[in-house]
This record gives sequence, C-alpha cells and structure tokens, in this order.
Amino acid sequence: MHPSSCDTFVALPPSTEGQRIVFGKNSDRPCDEVQEVVYFPAKDCAEGEKVECTYIEIEQAAHTYAVVLSKPAWLWGAEMGANEHQVCIGNEAVWGRESADGDEALLGMDLVRLGLERADTAEKAVDVIAELLKKYGQGGSCLEDESGFTYHNSFLISDRKEAWVLETSGKYWAAERVEGGYRNISNQYSITTKIDKEHPGMREYAQSQGWWDGKTQFNFATAYSFMTTARIDASGSRYCEGKKLLEKSNGHITAETMMDILRDKESGINMEGMFMTTGSMVSVVPTNPDLPGVHYFTATPDPERSVFKPFIFVKYIEGDWKDTASPSYGSDDPVKKKPRFQSKPDRKHKLFSKHEVVAAIIDSNKDRRQKIVQSMRQLEKEKMTEMEKNLSHGIEEPDFLVNLFPECVKEEMNVYSKS
Repeated sequence: MHPSSCDTFVALPPSTEGQRIVFGKNSDRPCDEVQEVVYFPAKDCAEGEKVECTYIEIEQAAHTYAVVLSKPAWLWGAEMGANEHQVCIGNEAVWGRESADGDEALLGMDLVRLGLERADTAEKAVDVIAELLKKYGQGGSCLEDESGFTYHNSFLISDRKEAWVLETSGKYWAAERVEGGYRNISNQYSITTKIDKEHPGMREYAQSQGWWDGKTQFNFATAYSFMTTARIDASGSRYCEGKKLLEKSNGHITAETMMDILRDKESGINMEGMFMTTGSMVSVVPTNPDLPGVHYFTATPDPERSVFKPFIFVKYIEGDWKDTASPSYGSDDPVKKKPRFQSKPDRKHKLFSKHEVVAAIIDSNKDRRQKIVQSMRQLEKEKMTEMEKNLSHGIEEPDFLVNLFPECVKEEMNVYSKS
C-alpha cells in the first residue's frame, strides 16, 4: 500500500460566517505514531545561536514567535500549528518528477514550525520557507523507521486576511495567493497557471528537463508532477471530496463545518487503516485584529472519537502541558543516534493512553459507545460556546485563559474516567 496522507483546508470570507478565516487539517500518519500538542513561548535569541531541527542544525532567528503545535512526538517540527500573530500552517506530502531521496536536510514538518516561529504574516511565511529551502534544502526519512520514506512538501498557510498555497519540488517552488473563498490541498500538486511567487529558476529548470516547451502557458502542476501513480489517484479522490464538502457549506462555513469535514470517513478524509488520522486541528481567526483567534486541537487519533479542545494566545501562557507532551529521551533518543531508528521508545502521553483505552471500549461495546461519544461531544460543544464569546466580543479577562488548553485536557480525561 502506498501511504497517502493528510488534507488541509482553509475558508475565507465570503465562504465563511462572521468575517472569519477557518483553517483545518487532519494529520494522517502511521497508526502507531503518537501526536503531541505543545506550546513554545516567544523568545529572543543570541547572535550566532543555532537550533537543532530533526536531522540538521541551522542558524537561529534573532526572535521567535510563540507557537502552538501538533507534531509527531519523535521529531522537532510539526504537522500543523499556529503562532501568536494568527498565522496557521499545515503541510502535505507530494511526489513529482524530481526524486525526493537525498541527504538529510530539513523535513517539511521542520519548515512548518520554522515558518510559524519566524513569520508574522502568511506571505512572510512563504518567504521564510523559500529562503530556508534555498539555504538548507529538504530531505530525510519522514517516518520513525528505517524505510526511508521521503517526499517533497506543499503548504497551506493563512493569516487574518488571506491564505497562500506553497508547493515545492526539491529546491524549486511556486506559490499562489488565495484572497477569498475556499481552498484545500491533498497529496498532489494543485498550483496550475495562477502563480503569484516562484523560485527564480523554476521555469528554466522545467524547460531544461523537457517538462515545458517554453512557449505554451506555464502550468506548475503539469510540469512538475507525475500524472499517474497510485498515490496521486488516492489523493485526487480525497482532494475532490474535500472540495465538494467545502462547496456544500459555501457561505456558511464555521468551525463546526470544518470539524465535520475532518470527521468525514466516507470521503477518506478521516483516514483509517495502517495510515490513519492521528491528530486534527481547526482554527477560527477573525479578520478583525482586535479579536482573538481560537485554535482547536485533538492530540488524539480519529477526530470522530476525539474532542477538539481550544487554545487562545494570551500573555503568560501557563499550565501543565505534560498531559499532551510525550516523554523526552534527549540525546539517548534513537532518532538522534546513527544509524537512526534502531529502536522505538514508548512515546505515549497521558491523554493518548487514556484515549486509547476509551477508543477500544467504543469499538467493542455498542451500548457504552453512544454514552461516551455523547459526553465527548457535550464537552466540545460547551467549550465552543464559551469560545464564541471571545471570538465575538474579545477577551475580557485574559488571566482566565492562561491554562485553557491543559484544563480542557483534564476535563476530557475526567470524561474518560467516568466512562
């Protein structure tokens, strides 16, 4: 089976309700992989400081923004996340004519985190990722095993006013601005003739490879992608289904709409099997800069039987995030040692372990299933109602929000304990 994974969505006015941007992503990864949700505060960094990414060390920025991330526990980067300026990023695996096999460099997931830490707008995130690609390249195994599973990356990036799609092939890339309506990406190139930014040598390289004749209108997807593989067929189906689901609610897209899309199993968007949806995110960002964005994360597999829990950026974020943070093995981590991946340690965080037990009950006991899922949905609905006040009227008492996400996690675990 070819692993095929992930779908990312964004909806902007006029496709949304209430002058809001709604962003969503399912992270589809190996079924035994743990996804953690973690927060990192903003910080100033010393000149010459380095940052150790998954495989390589790079120069650190002078200042990094506060970020909340949903990430595979074994690596440095993230599948998706948001920063204090309400920039949201999700990435997708893509395969094209260029080989993705190469030396260890930055993973696409590293680029997601670096883009969030270093950019205060979506367009700046495009520029940050493009510059990092130029300087360090992309490469390395994207799975915690010796399979050498590699891919290029596409990114969907949004802020308070617009979204950008950035698609890469090795060091080459193209980007498209989305200023209204809705857009989704899956595991295929989707930028065609509307190109708003690009690598300066991207067209010339395509022509030198015989992928473009230099005369007809340039089409990035046509030039750089394979047109027929099992992966493309699978992602093409999910891409079309996702587009249909967005169209179905066009003009009325809300956080609930996006959650429903991410929970949709019939379309394949909520993936099951050896590759499955291991974490989900939905963000609601008002276009009004005086209003906060609300970012919901599951930190557990299968959104249909998970709770989307809210996070809001405020000063002095506190709370104990250990319930959604995996154990740290430091320099003893098998990922850090060469040859890599000689063993796989237990990376389950507390919420993951409790959810795993409850998910087994849901699968095996029909009577208890309904009661448990109903309690989960009730908790989620209560939190969304509370968050609506902040989204509509602003934050009145920020001190009440410094522990928001960890407290919601504890409430979710209490629901599981009662089950």
